[in-house]
Amino acid sequence: MNSKGIFLEASKMTLALTAVSIFIAIFIGLFFALLKISDVKVLGWIANVYIYIVRGTPLIVQIFVFYYGLTSIWMISGFWSVALGLAFHNGAYIAEIFRGSIQSIGKGQTEAGRSLGMSSSLTMRRIILPQAFRRALPPLGNQFIIGLKDSSLAAFIGVSEIFAVATTRGANTFDYMTWLLVSAVYYLILVFLLTMVVSLIEKKMSISD
Repeated sequence: MNSKGIFLEASKMTLALTAVSIFIAIFIGLFFALLKISDVKVLGWIANVYIYIVRGTPLIVQIFVFYYGLTSIWMISGFWSVALGLAFHNGAYIAEIFRGSIQSIGKGQTEAGRSLGMSSSLTMRRIILPQAFRRALPPLGNQFIIGLKDSSLAAFIGVSEIFAVATTRGANTFDYMTWLLVSAVYYLILVFLLTMVVSLIEKKMSISD
């Protein structure tokens, strides 16, 4: 396979890592955001500890913990180790994004839902969360881009994504700079495409409003 074909395959791997990890991270983030705004102090404490751990430790350490920790229990591929590590990491930042968005919705919205006979959970699901998601979309888009670039750390556990292919080519040709610049171009293209997708979603949601 030529260099272009190898980098295209690596780009697919990078996109797959990003998509899977962000998909899982959204659910993790929403879960811990709801814990953090809960009236139960223990739940808020649990969310704060999780967020503190993620913020206080390097992402590469978190990925290695998932890789070596999970494989000591059952066999798991490098792809899923990285995907779960990235999801665990991004989930903390997404939790804060969702928390801020939820708390930015006026209390009148909750009171309106309760006056219509909705339960607290139903009000949250049908009234608060849809509005909060719209407000969270711009910072979520930034977090998605960060997640895409962070996927380059998968190279350290042997996953053949863009950065791994670039360093391998560099080692084979003794020309690291050229291949690193090539990898930078591929990352820029992927970031551009992801930015366009997020922008389209924002426009569609603004039209629906």
